[in-house]
Amino acid sequence: MSELRNITIGQMLEETAGRFPTRQAVKYIEMEFDKTWYELNNKVDRIARGLLGMGLGKGDHAAVWATNYPQWLVLFFAVAKIGVVLATVNTNYKEHELEYLLKHSDAKALFVCDGLKDIDCEKTIYSICPEILTCEKGDIRSEKLPFLRMVVSFENRYEGMYHWNDIEKFGVLVSDQKFRAVRDSLDPDDVIVMQYTSGTTGFPKGVMLTHNNLVNNGRFTGDGMGFTENDRLCIPVPFFHCFGVTLAILACATHGSAMVPLLFYTPMKVMHAVEYERCTAVHGVPTMFIGILEHRDFEKYDYSSLRTGIMAGATCPAKVMSDVMTKMNMRDIVIVFGQTESSPGCTMTTVGDSAERRVNTVGRAYPFTETKIADPETGCELGPNTPGEFCARGYCVMKGYYKPEEGSLPVIDADGWLHTGDVAEADEHGYYRITGRIKDMIIRGGENISPKEIEDMIYTFDGVKDVAVVAAPSRVYGEEVCAVVVPKDGVTLDPDRIRAHVGNNLAKHKEPKYVVFADELPLTASGKIQKYLLRERVKKIIGMEDSE
Repeated sequence: MSELRNITIGQMLEETAGRFPTRQAVKYIEMEFDKTWYELNNKVDRIARGLLGMGLGKGDHAAVWATNYPQWLVLFFAVAKIGVVLATVNTNYKEHELEYLLKHSDAKALFVCDGLKDIDCEKTIYSICPEILTCEKGDIRSEKLPFLRMVVSFENRYEGMYHWNDIEKFGVLVSDQKFRAVRDSLDPDDVIVMQYTSGTTGFPKGVMLTHNNLVNNGRFTGDGMGFTENDRLCIPVPFFHCFGVTLAILACATHGSAMVPLLFYTPMKVMHAVEYERCTAVHGVPTMFIGILEHRDFEKYDYSSLRTGIMAGATCPAKVMSDVMTKMNMRDIVIVFGQTESSPGCTMTTVGDSAERRVNTVGRAYPFTETKIADPETGCELGPNTPGEFCARGYCVMKGYYKPEEGSLPVIDADGWLHTGDVAEADEHGYYRITGRIKDMIIRGGENISPKEIEDMIYTFDGVKDVAVVAAPSRVYGEEVCAVVVPKDGVTLDPDRIRAHVGNNLAKHKEPKYVVFADELPLTASGKIQKYLLRERVKKIIGMEDSE
C-alpha cells in the first residue's frame, strides 16, 4: 500500500516535472495549449511570481469563474505555490450567486473568462462591482465587496481589469529569494482550495481543503485506475468541481499522465478527443456517458484506445456501466464515491475488482480512510448488509466549512467522523452499495423505499434514456413513488408498462404510483440531478391526491 505523502501541490508538481520532463502534461484540442510537464511547471512558476508581484500572497483568497480554460489549470497550480486559497465558482452561477460567493469567500481577486452559456460575464461583474470602472486598476474599493482588489480577464481586455497576459510582467518585482521563501513557508496542512458545493439546496458552502487532502486523494485515485505516464485522460467534467480538480487534474499530475481537457462537455467533443488524442481514459457523470452512448454519431468513432475512467458525481446505473464497458471499450472503468467534504473520494472500485463488483458496488474504502455504516438515529455502527448512513474518517476529511452559518448542524462529529447523509450498506468483504440520500428516501406508509433501486430497474426498460425517482405527496400514505422518465429520441413509452416492469421485478410497494415524462432532467453544472426541483414539479403536476 502507498504511504500518505506530506507534500504541497507545488512540490508535487515539481517532482512530476523532474520525473517526466519531456512527457506531455496537457493538450487542448480547442485552442493552442500543449505543454510537457517541464514546460507546465515553468509556466506555473512565472504566473506564481507575477501574482506575488501584483500583491497576492500567502493567506489571500482568489476566486475563479470560468470553464476549463488552460488559464484555470495554470492558475490552480500557481496559487498553490504561493499559498493563495482558490475559491472555485460554479459556472452555472448567475449574478446574485456570484456576488454571494465573492462576499462569503473574502476573495481579493477574481479571475474570469468571457462567456458562460447565457451569461454575460463582463456585464455581470460590472453590475456587482461598478467601482471597477472608477477605481485604480488593482485597487478596487467596494463597500459591498470589501476584500476585492482586482479582476483578471482570461481573454478580452476590459476597462478596470487586468488581462491574464499582464501577470508575468509583475514577476520582475519579485526576487528569486522572495519567491523561494514563500514556497518554503507553506505547510501541507494549509487550506489551499475552497470548493463551493453545487448548491442543489440552500446556500453553497465553502469546503476548506488542504494540500494533503487533495494530493493524497488524487494519488490514490490514480493508483486505483492503474495510471502511469503512458495514460491520457479526457477531462469533460468541470474543473470547479472536485471531480475535475482531484479525480482528474491531481490523479494525472501525481502519476505523470497527460490531461486532455475540454472547455465544456458535449458528446461530440468527447468522442473526437478520445479518437484523435488516443485517450486511454475518460471521466464523466452518468448523464454524460448516456449522452455519448445515445449520440447519433456514436458508431462513427474509434474507442479502441480507451481502457479506464471514472463514473461518479451521481448514482451510477448498472446498465449504463455495463454499456460503457462493452460499447466504449472501457473494460477497467471504475466508480468513486464521496463528496466535496471528503476531497472527494471515500470508496472506489479499482481495475483489480471484478466486473460484477465494478458494476454493482462503489468499491471499498480508500487507503488510510476509515468508513462505517451508522444508524442515523443513534449513531451506532451497523453490521454487514444493513442500510444506514455512510460515514468516513481520515486524511480526506475537510478542515471544515468557511464561515459556517450560525445554527447549522455539524457534519463532522466529536470523534472526527464525516456524516455524508448518504444511505449505504456494506457486504462482508467491505464493498459498499449506495442506495440513496437520507433526505431523498421515500417513506410510503412506514416503508422506506430507496429511489436508486427503482431507478436501476427502470433503466433496464427498453426505450428509457434517463430517469429519476422522487417522492410525490399522498394524503393516505404520506408519500408515493413517482418516476420522472426521459425517453430515448423518437420513442414513445407507456407509463403502465413501466409500472408493470417495476412491479414484476420488485416488491409491490416500490411500483411507481406515477410515471411522468420529461425531455430532460434538471442538472447542476457538475451533472447532479436536482431532485428538489423535480419534487416541486411533481407536486404541481400531481397535487395532493388521495392514493388508492
